[in-house]
Amino acid sequence: MLTFPADPIVNDEHQEACNSWVWNAKGVWERGVGPEPVLTSLVPDSAYVTFDQNKPVKLTGKVTEMKWSNPHAWIYIDVTTNGKTVNWACETGGANSLIRRGWRKEDLKFGTVLSMDGWQARNGSPTANVRSITLPDGKRLFAGSSNTAVEEK
Repeated sequence: MLTFPADPIVNDEHQEACNSWVWNAKGVWERGVGPEPVLTSLVPDSAYVTFDQNKPVKLTGKVTEMKWSNPHAWIYIDVTTNGKTVNWACETGGANSLIRRGWRKEDLKFGTVLSMDGWQARNGSPTANVRSITLPDGKRLFAGSSNTAVEEK
């Protein structure tokens, strides 16, 4: 069996959730449990494990890095609150889905100030699953969140 490609490591809980999924010979995602894997879902995703739907966040900050990757892309932004700057890691859908939603690499250059809304990590770290971002010109882009509370229009 092939191991599910893990997202960038955010925390141990997130890594464990990603590594427990495998792609079987029939082309179905399975959760590996002991010697015999048990089918629990056709589409694995760590958003339920890592992010809390009851912890919505609205962030405004400067882009420090954008990692265009699959299955999730990551935006890193410096958010300053009460004189203290914290770098947030913000998970989006994969690069392919972002491009289909109208995202372009040139929109997220280093230093671009953007606003985003989403959900914070359960462990309280500066990590979020993004619903959407708003660029300086007011253009709003949906992030392809795997959170079931999202309604994209």
